[in-house]
Amino acid sequence: MSTHAQAKASGMPRRYTSVSLFCGAGGLDLGFERAGFSTLWANDFDADACETYRSHSQAEVVKGDVSKISAADIPSSDIMLGGFPCQGFSLSGPRKVDDSRNRLYKEYVRIVSEKRPAAFVGENVKGLLSMANKGFIAAILDEFSECGYDVFYLSVNAKHYDVPQDRERVIIAGFRKDLQVTSFELPKRSNTLVTLADALAGLPAPADGEVCEAPFSSRYMSRNRKRGWDEASYTIPAMAKQAPLHPGSPNMVKLGPDSWRFGDDGETRRLSWRECAAVQTFPPEIAFAGDLTSKYKQIGNAVPVKLAEQVAFAVCSVLGDKL
Repeated sequence: MSTHAQAKASGMPRRYTSVSLFCGAGGLDLGFERAGFSTLWANDFDADACETYRSHSQAEVVKGDVSKISAADIPSSDIMLGGFPCQGFSLSGPRKVDDSRNRLYKEYVRIVSEKRPAAFVGENVKGLLSMANKGFIAAILDEFSECGYDVFYLSVNAKHYDVPQDRERVIIAGFRKDLQVTSFELPKRSNTLVTLADALAGLPAPADGEVCEAPFSSRYMSRNRKRGWDEASYTIPAMAKQAPLHPGSPNMVKLGPDSWRFGDDGETRRLSWRECAAVQTFPPEIAFAGDLTSKYKQIGNAVPVKLAEQVAFAVCSVLGDKL
């Protein structure tokens, strides 16, 4: 009798298994693990992200180009996770229809098609919905549907799910058609705003080398970058030099359209990488590998852990006794 069958026979709750593509530092996977999933295997191209992942997981972590990975080398699992790279879709930078990163979802489709998990989950930026006059999201949904899945997508803001950050994202979830799933929704939105004061409470002052001190570009100075203690943070980006300002910094002063300056009544600094990790709801004990730029990148590219946990609860609710 399989482990899952034994659990069902004994009345114990089912512990679903997962594998992860484009795993990064593991924000999505940590959220699913909090909800009771067991990660078997994970892959990313970034060496530092893989090292970070290994520091908090017992899963097999394979560094490498996903296009060169055979589905036969990936363990079978109940669910596949994959926050495929989103830079080509992002609203915060130049969006190019022919950006090669926009095509990495096809590798995800390929592996889902071959492995046939009960479900899969993807995450991406809000800009995915408007690229090529909505053609990209339609293509993604069609390709997953053609390989045997009922596919749903949700536009969400992480601040509605106990994340102290305005972070608009798209969640894509697919369920194998034999499971006959007809809808997918996240749990009810929280009415409580988690603030920067909540997120940063108890964190020590940054140590030397923990804050990006690069010059502030004209792009940075084109808009307000500071939220107050009683607000949720702006989106945590993957680029260190674009990190939001610490809430204790002076307010920025608007000079005109797309033009701001720093206030002069105190110290202005960006959030440290540790503070960014707290805003992304990573557990404080996570040891991020690499240099300062790499740490900011891993943190900014991740799915907030608490948002991922809510997505996992929703997937569990749908799967129920179907497996």
